[in-house]
Amino acid sequence: MNILKQIVGVDISMNTFNAKFGTTDNTQQIVLSSDQSFNNALPGFKKILKWALTSRVSANIPLIFVMEATGVYYQQLAYFLVENNCSVAVVLPNKIKNYCKSLSSKSKTDPLDAAAITRFGLERQLPLWTPPTETLKALHALTREYRALKVTITEIKNQRHALRSSCMPLAASLKRKQQTIALLEKQVSQIELELHDLVNADSSLSERVPKICSAKGIGFITVVSVLAETQCFKLVTKQKQLASYAGYDIVFNDSGLKKGKTSISKKGNRFLRNAVFMPALAAIRHNPQMKTFYQRLIAKGKNKKLALIAVARKLLLLIYALWKNNSAYDPNY
Repeated sequence: MNILKQIVGVDISMNTFNAKFGTTDNTQQIVLSSDQSFNNALPGFKKILKWALTSRVSANIPLIFVMEATGVYYQQLAYFLVENNCSVAVVLPNKIKNYCKSLSSKSKTDPLDAAAITRFGLERQLPLWTPPTETLKALHALTREYRALKVTITEIKNQRHALRSSCMPLAASLKRKQQTIALLEKQVSQIELELHDLVNADSSLSERVPKICSAKGIGFITVVSVLAETQCFKLVTKQKQLASYAGYDIVFNDSGLKKGKTSISKKGNRFLRNAVFMPALAAIRHNPQMKTFYQRLIAKGKNKKLALIAVARKLLLLIYALWKNNSAYDPNY
């Protein structure tokens, strides 16, 4: 029997991670090792690398480490492995979750999760993960910080409104709310300046971002947020793939005589999805093409929210097209 693939599946938590080594051959026979546990720190990274290299069947067959994108806990191990010339595949957690439902085991433990991730890697062709550039890494951190601050500002403004509407509100409380809002808005302005500096310092970004912003309804923050979440569309090869990654792919619920409700999956990067949702509100007011598209959907009987979601999806695909073609927005295209 010829070994076709060898995979190390890693289930990561904050302090530790579990791993299993697995192989599959030309008869599709899967063999898994016993479970191994390591600390989620540099000594543990060195141990798993040594264990994996010792466990591999052949140096001529690629050895791939497969892990879930569990928050930020996977990042240090992924960076360490890439720096040591290892192949790494990072998978969205919902894909592993859905795959686990197809397995016979009904329990959920760290060793079982590691085994499921290993099997998933052996059965699927997975794109390899590469670390983002320092610029994209900074853009990613800053745009997420920006969005978090904007959400917090909205919450405090709502609290201030409720306080003002109450009976005899305390002046000191209102003052503190206003001071907090002023402080957060100042930080938002600082982040915007840092984002502009990062874009201006990169030749590719400084050339392409203004072209994308030429489309009405698409602002600077929207563009850099989308680019940061997709690593400038590094692994995107077609529009349907991008829509699916953002959770804007269409889900049908029809079977036989049943005609269920059609919706978007919402199974994807919510930061990417949210980055273009609010700009869609501006687009249907100020962008004639988007306004016409929105009104056409309404005329067909779509409710306003679904029509707005369709506009947001269209904006996301528009950003992708403008980036890919390195061109400015042409309203007559």
